[in-house]
Amino acid sequence: MEESWTYSFWGAAAGAAAVAIVGFTWGGWLTAGQAESMTLKRSDAAVVAALTPICIERFQGNANASANLVALKNISQSWSRRDYIVSGGWATFGQSRPFELAVACAEALNKL
Repeated sequence: MEESWTYSFWGAAAGAAAVAIVGFTWGGWLTAGQAESMTLKRSDAAVVAALTPICIERFQGNANASANLVALKNISQSWSRRDYIVSGGWATFGQSRPFELAVACAEALNKL
């Protein structure tokens, strides 16, 4: 009788381990940290998408918009375009380092 309980215990432990491995690998299960990370990434992307048109409008509303656009298009490195947008203040909405927004804004302005 004792031997059957031992096999039952080991079978249940192996089954639980297999279910956990399958669930986290292929089942789509997430830990709390993974879910929070995904949520933050999605909310940041939504904020950038919402503020990019405002950044473009602020850029185009500047008195020297056409000269600034020419200067922006003449910058070859993406990080330099980002810094140009940040230093101009067009992507600053109460953030000290609005880099994601500045990149999206610079890319959209570069397509104009």
